[in-house]
Amino acid sequence: MSFSSVDLTSGSKKRSDKWPWYGAPIFCVIWFTLFYVSAIPSFFSYPKMIYVRDAANHPNEFIGERAKIQLAEYSAIGNKMTGSINNEVHVVNFVKREVEKIVEQSRRDLYDIDLEVQYSSGAFYLWDAATSYDNVSNVVVRISRKDSPSDNYLLVNSHYDSEVKTPAAGDDGIMVVIMLETLRVIAQSERPLAHPVVFLFNGAEEANMLGAHGFITKHKWAKNCKALINLDSTGSGGREVLFQTGPNHPWLMTYYKKYAPHPFSITLAEELFQNNFIPSDTDFRIFRDFGNVPGLDMAHALNGYVYHTKYDNFKNLARGTYQSTGDNVLALTWALANAPELDDTAAHEEGHAVFFDYLGWFIVVYTESASIAINIVVSLAALGCIGLSVYFMTKDNVVDTPKAVALRFGIICLVQLGAVVIAWGLTLLVAVFIRAVGLGESWYYGIWMTFGLYFCPMFLGLGLLPAYYIGWTKRKSYMKLNQTIACFMHAHCILIVFICLLLTGLSIRSAFFPMIGLFFYTVSMIVQFILRLTIKKSFFMTVHMLCQLLPFFFYTYLMYVFLLVFVPMQGRDGPDSKPDMLIAAFIALMTMHFAGFIVPILQKFHKSKTFISMFGVLIIIFIILAATPAGFPFKKDVASQRYYVLHTQRTLHSFDDTITQENGFYIQPVDTRYSELYDTTLKNVEPEIWLKNNCANEPYCGLPLYSGRWLNWKDSARWIYSAAPVFPVTTELAEISRQSISLNKKRFEFSLKAGDRIVMYVDPMEKVKITNWSFDETLLVDGHTAPYFIYHVSSMVTEPFNFWLELEHDAANTAGPYFKLAVSVHFLYHPEHYTPEFREFLSTFPDWTYTTDWFASYESWIF
Repeated sequence: MSFSSVDLTSGSKKRSDKWPWYGAPIFCVIWFTLFYVSAIPSFFSYPKMIYVRDAANHPNEFIGERAKIQLAEYSAIGNKMTGSINNEVHVVNFVKREVEKIVEQSRRDLYDIDLEVQYSSGAFYLWDAATSYDNVSNVVVRISRKDSPSDNYLLVNSHYDSEVKTPAAGDDGIMVVIMLETLRVIAQSERPLAHPVVFLFNGAEEANMLGAHGFITKHKWAKNCKALINLDSTGSGGREVLFQTGPNHPWLMTYYKKYAPHPFSITLAEELFQNNFIPSDTDFRIFRDFGNVPGLDMAHALNGYVYHTKYDNFKNLARGTYQSTGDNVLALTWALANAPELDDTAAHEEGHAVFFDYLGWFIVVYTESASIAINIVVSLAALGCIGLSVYFMTKDNVVDTPKAVALRFGIICLVQLGAVVIAWGLTLLVAVFIRAVGLGESWYYGIWMTFGLYFCPMFLGLGLLPAYYIGWTKRKSYMKLNQTIACFMHAHCILIVFICLLLTGLSIRSAFFPMIGLFFYTVSMIVQFILRLTIKKSFFMTVHMLCQLLPFFFYTYLMYVFLLVFVPMQGRDGPDSKPDMLIAAFIALMTMHFAGFIVPILQKFHKSKTFISMFGVLIIIFIILAATPAGFPFKKDVASQRYYVLHTQRTLHSFDDTITQENGFYIQPVDTRYSELYDTTLKNVEPEIWLKNNCANEPYCGLPLYSGRWLNWKDSARWIYSAAPVFPVTTELAEISRQSISLNKKRFEFSLKAGDRIVMYVDPMEKVKITNWSFDETLLVDGHTAPYFIYHVSSMVTEPFNFWLELEHDAANTAGPYFKLAVSVHFLYHPEHYTPEFREFLSTFPDWTYTTDWFASYESWIF
């Protein structure tokens, strides 16, 4: 079977000269094999770990085993919530001890190394909340060369605190030990270090990025930090992805391109992150918004199923992480610390960069202005080559007139447009159907399910309509089969041109994504033209498929990475999300960029309609599989379904001092497929009446929210009455003073004794306006709608939390009420105080679920 026997334009073979039908499955298997031998091995390619015993043979190199040994010790400390003994004492001592070892082993004749433990307090606005904090800790280390004095520093940041119940090996312990080893290598090296480097070991990132804010707004070295390397995680190791840069400092990407030995970055990830497709945030935001510090934001994203769970442990961290990420961080730290741009970063602020790596082999970087020119030139070149190709067809067709050939091409363009619309429609229809019948997220643990559910509809839609068109016109047209196939590819190329130019016009830098496909398709046409003019044959199929190899590797690699990273994220994106539609849409968008140039080749085989229809059979088979245990999305200890469970006491004080109290378990799902649990464990719980009554009478429905996002999820929440929780600290609110500033203005001062995580709601009554308070004023100044959400964290503070507020009211209203104040206190790391009833209730959850649990109080007053 030869793929090169037919010329694109000369048409020396008969239209009926098709390849044998059994070649079609072989053809598909070849492409799948190419994917498996290129994309997957490239993603999981790690450098060989360097061991401590070989350190003498690797001067100035990152020793991966040392970082591994340190991570084992860090992980053994256990959970590290901000404010806990583990975080504020044991981890701080661990970092200090390791830094002191580095100082002892350093070249003291070359370097000054300064170590500080910072405790900071402050307030700022974040995520529609007035956020404040008291006494959060950071460990800050500065290393500088004695012979290279400079007041411009490089900042390298990671955090050592954790979320609830997790030992945090991946998020973010691995980055902490990588920073320690990076510091050690630099401290023992004779290499130049033109600018000092500040290593910020951050003690309060998970508590809404408080540690970063405390450093960048309070620390004496903060004003000297001119660039940033931020290190975080949304998984458990793997290759760290560079997903944010700058902003507006493309020189940073130039350094990344030149010095990162294991590049993994793409503009698409940056734009997805900045448009809230990723349910996370990093300290990068704080350094950017409050310190105007540009930088590189990198994070691990492999095995996101364990993110913020007890399974984020030392054992589950990908072994290749240590050396791969360590090599990159060390190289980038040295490069940026020696960058002359650090002396005047403002002079190099010149727009965004476009960047992407090719299978991790190398990285491409260019400016946004260059990308606009490249996208337009490639698009126009593609259109020009298509026009020239159609012109050659008119010359080679001795029967049809040029007008008939042009008309035929126009019809094919409409057919291909219809095929793309059908492909998208089928893919999204499957997603809607799967969700409607209660089988959503069938791909969550078994990502292979996406092949039958979402890839096959794309292949079916892109292939079937053109197959019927070719069959219907085979006796009505003198256009050769190769020419017809080429016209379908041309038509698809025109659609991609439209997408590329549209994205470019919208200033979306990810327009490079369709541009890649256009570039290689244009190259294939140009090569065919050259062959036609020189040896009178274009070798259409051979040239086309060879030119499709590189973009096929690129697109399928990115698609594989996308699924590995984004699928686990859908399990924590909230019960109001639409994960099936999101995954289906992304698969459809990515697939059309390569499948539109490969699926038409199936028309070269006999019985093409029958074979393409097999994709429809596969869709049905996979839908059936989704209804079997093979399609159940969750798996014990590996890919659990997440729930927040809070043992809660609610105390409501009326204006006449009547007190109402109730206790219960507040259950909040974190993904969309919670029906299995609610139909079994919680089948007799009806939330509607409880929620309706509380939403009418209490701010934020009287729920002990820990995040503003939870309010949008309330319709999926459940409340089960129980006995009271046991609190290590009793919440006590005292009104210190009430002053009349004028006839219609009052000032209230309060003192609150409570736990270390406090959420408050302030809800003014009708005709009452809060004009000022002791919290961050952004909510008031920007005119946010009440009730106001206030978040406060204290770390090992025994004094009460004092605050005040001022309000305006109707002059006739001299006695109130003026506002409702609700205080919710969360005890996130005190499992020793769980009641037997709470422990028993948690044990009733199926083994394929994971509960992030704690106890909380909610208490409201009217003043």
